[in-house]
Amino acid sequence: MDKDSKIYVAGHRGLVGSALKRKLELKGYTNLIFRNHKELDLINQQAVNEFFKQEKPEYVFLAAAKVGGILANSTHPADFIYENLMIESNIIHAAYKYGVKKLLFLGSSCIYPKLAPQPLKEEYLLTGPLEETNEAYAVAKIAGIRLCKHYNQQYGTNFISVMPTNLYGPNDNFDLETSHVMPALIRKFHGARVNNETEVVVWGTGKPLREFMHVDDMADACVFLMENFNADEIGEFVNIGVGKDITIGELAELIKEIVGFKGEIRRDLSKPDGTPQKLLDITKLSSLGWKAKISLKDGIEQTYEWYQSQIK
Repeated sequence: MDKDSKIYVAGHRGLVGSALKRKLELKGYTNLIFRNHKELDLINQQAVNEFFKQEKPEYVFLAAAKVGGILANSTHPADFIYENLMIESNIIHAAYKYGVKKLLFLGSSCIYPKLAPQPLKEEYLLTGPLEETNEAYAVAKIAGIRLCKHYNQQYGTNFISVMPTNLYGPNDNFDLETSHVMPALIRKFHGARVNNETEVVVWGTGKPLREFMHVDDMADACVFLMENFNADEIGEFVNIGVGKDITIGELAELIKEIVGFKGEIRRDLSKPDGTPQKLLDITKLSSLGWKAKISLKDGIEQTYEWYQSQIK
């Protein structure tokens, strides 16, 4: 990519998309194009085709998606599979149709089988049943990976896919009904501290292991791959993570400390744990010459500062 290449970031207002926008601007890319949901409905194929026909982006970061945690995924599975299939199909096909030079599709680590060996290697895709609570989202993301693979195979496109681990950071979703575990815990502990509550309720046993990466690291990895590697060098997709995990219980204690909450943590054992462990094998990414820079503690502190700035 050249500094004046025309680059479209789909989903630029979300957690990942906004981080990609920040990273590209920081690196001096000057010809970025964006559309919000009101300006361009990505579920509408005709609208997406007209946008690509008119704007003719050279590079595309496909970060747009309908996302949510266990509650949202298990409550609205039809919405998750339909909307994500439509978004990725419309953009990937339009990218092929209108001659995009390179596209990067963002998947999710939930694509892996529920009980796959740890850490999760790229070749474990489709080797076993998925986690039931987010199966609809996972199936849609697997379809996106395979769309990129088969468009490359049939049409000679240069579409690459990446699988990020659990992400957090500025512009995350802090709605307790639809958020992931990190922002949910930050909001819960902050609210409990401000309201002088005596306890915070955390779902499940606290035993599941999760890997967390600051979204600015994720954006850095994506831009690095787009600048330096093509689809034939990456393979079907590449995991992006930090290479180590933490239990949800340990995460809750760390957030409690950072927020300054002095009360107790109570576990709600009636709530599901989800997958026992999701740690990505980052051997391929490391061999390409990239590694994460932001520590978990530093990243949570930065995210908590951002959250407080938004609620004042």
